[in-house]
Amino acid sequence: MADQPPLREQENSNWAFFLGLPEADRAAFQPNTIKNSQLLQPLFEFSGACAGCGETPYIKLATQLFGDRMVIANATGCSSIYGGNLPTTPYTFNRDGRGPAWSNSLFEDNAEFGLGMRLTLDKQTEYAKELLQQLAPTLGEEFVKSLLEADQSDEAGIRAQRERIAALRKKLQGSADAKAKDLLSLADCLARKSVWIVGGDGWAYDIGFGGLDHVLASGRNVNVLVLDTEVYSNTGGQASKSTPLAAVAKFASRGKALGKKDLALMAMSYGYVYVARVAFGANDQHTLKAFLEAEAYDGPSLILAYSHCINQGFDLRKGLDQQRLAVQSGEWPLLRYNPALALEGKNPLLLDSKDPTVPLDQYAYNETRFRMLLQSDETRAELLMGQAKKLNAQRWAFYQQMAAMHVEGEAPAKE
Repeated sequence: MADQPPLREQENSNWAFFLGLPEADRAAFQPNTIKNSQLLQPLFEFSGACAGCGETPYIKLATQLFGDRMVIANATGCSSIYGGNLPTTPYTFNRDGRGPAWSNSLFEDNAEFGLGMRLTLDKQTEYAKELLQQLAPTLGEEFVKSLLEADQSDEAGIRAQRERIAALRKKLQGSADAKAKDLLSLADCLARKSVWIVGGDGWAYDIGFGGLDHVLASGRNVNVLVLDTEVYSNTGGQASKSTPLAAVAKFASRGKALGKKDLALMAMSYGYVYVARVAFGANDQHTLKAFLEAEAYDGPSLILAYSHCINQGFDLRKGLDQQRLAVQSGEWPLLRYNPALALEGKNPLLLDSKDPTVPLDQYAYNETRFRMLLQSDETRAELLMGQAKKLNAQRWAFYQQMAAMHVEGEAPAKE
């Protein structure tokens, strides 16, 4: 132990030094590899989540990729507690003053809350474009055309559009025209925004599922990130529809007798929803690819992210090992369903993990939620584990058949 004031003064200098280091130029490279993506500045830091939390790495990654244009609707739960840990917040901004815009409404209406953000941005953008066209004789036809037809599919394109918007602001500054004043207030809407609806499995599978289903079916360009811990984490570990068969949780003290709800399959049934099931501990490159594809897809996207949790009952230092075993056992098959592939006459379902190579119980009995039933009622534990193995095998065979199907025609149209 040592006196704090001298150490604090020294570390303040060190901290200032590191803050002064230059950030990587986002437009200079593509973040399509793990190495490149981790050169980008995270706009989510010091969250105060449980040590070893499996949720926060996904949020950090999202802010590295899209944080300077993210608009986040966050369901009540763990992610809203560490996400809005007032009077501080882990969401921050870069040197240009850009960062995620974050808000939390309720547990049950988060999907609708996020859809409202998307509809508002779309309407504001539509109005801004109308005003641009009306003011084209004053602003310049070519200049207006460059704003309206800007390619914002990558970082370089987004940066170029922001530069055009800055020039637009200068042209509009000081104008007495009411239309020019309206356009000045809406100019930022001409740059691409990325709307994310974030929450846990208790929200997505259970209490907020009706709203989530409605939002996915709307066809709107929203990205849904479900941080799946397979239990109501924030309220004490109650069973959710995401809790797997044979796991013990509150309200399932003798082991859950029914299988996990397949939210991925339900979303895929629409045909126009991008769906991914990811686990960064099992395949980090696959996780990165899914995030990039989901955000690039012009329509609703759903990412189900395996998130190890203290409620599962194991040393979270081994979280990545458990994620890997979950995939290798077939409990959490990695997949991507990309409707854009159907436009090319390809099967939109890509099964990205290999055939199960690890017995399910080798994965499950590392965790207290499965092991405690084995200790209290071995007969029932073995019965439920046997059923869970059969269910795993059936689900894997079903996904394999879907992934092997020949697909013709185009993806279903969205309104």
